[in-house]
Amino acid sequence: MTNLVLLLVCLGAGAALRRWQLVPPGAAGVLNQLIIVLLLPALTFLHLAEARFDQRFVLPVLMPWLIFGAGWVFFAAAGRRMGLERGTVGALILTGGISSISFVGFPIFEMLYGKLGLELGLVMSLAGSILISVTLGVVVASWYGAAAPSWRGVGARVLRFPPFLAFVAALAAHAVGYRHPALVRGVLEKLSAPFPVVALLSVGLQLQFAVPHGRGRLLALGLGYKLLLAPVVVAAVYVGLARQHGPTVSLCLLGATIGPMNTAAVIADRYGLDPPLAAQMVGLGIPLSLPLLALLGWWLQ
Repeated sequence: MTNLVLLLVCLGAGAALRRWQLVPPGAAGVLNQLIIVLLLPALTFLHLAEARFDQRFVLPVLMPWLIFGAGWVFFAAAGRRMGLERGTVGALILTGGISSISFVGFPIFEMLYGKLGLELGLVMSLAGSILISVTLGVVVASWYGAAAPSWRGVGARVLRFPPFLAFVAALAAHAVGYRHPALVRGVLEKLSAPFPVVALLSVGLQLQFAVPHGRGRLLALGLGYKLLLAPVVVAAVYVGLARQHGPTVSLCLLGATIGPMNTAAVIADRYGLDPPLAAQMVGLGIPLSLPLLALLGWWLQ
């Protein structure tokens, strides 16, 4: 429960700091720069350079990619139909398509399925939500954040994104069988440790609990997909595997129901993709997902 309490405390603290004007107006932007330039690259290289996967992890790894891909198609189509701005569509794809596995999922998975749940959740996060955010997430942000997008421009922006460079370095290290020396591991752990608190404070600083006029339908669209339609998509694809992979499929369904990942809102802010909407997707989506997760967990048990 520690992660869930920390999540709510940080979101509330960020909102209070903004509400009472205890920090400068651009504080969220400064925190986001710190996350992108230092904290997220350290986290990415720390975990992905040594990651080892086997057949048990196929379904948990594929689940985040499935809901992100389906969400991309869904929000792009909805954006055309509703005449939404490019930045708004990009924000919805990022926040509606990536689950906050590490913060919300880990304690729930461990509570329901013990060590197995935590192990599968870690893989689901590293090779799923985190990897998506520093690869396809950056592609989406670059494409929808540009007034006149081109693949050359998108490629250039992706290659300048520090967490993506850390991902490439991690792949190279993995390919040669690299293992972190104790000193390197210790430094990376210290550098990445503040990431969750700083990211959630940043989201909280941008959070408005009152839904502005005309934004309700956008939040309903984004959270409707993330909390309701995404689990249905996963169930439709995975249901035939339930007998053979019972606990694994259950964890995938829970993972798909979790609210949006806070890093997605940070990336949306970095690329100017409707930051207020992205922050509200996270700030409202995570608390709303908790009762749904409780009901789903009870039903699956």
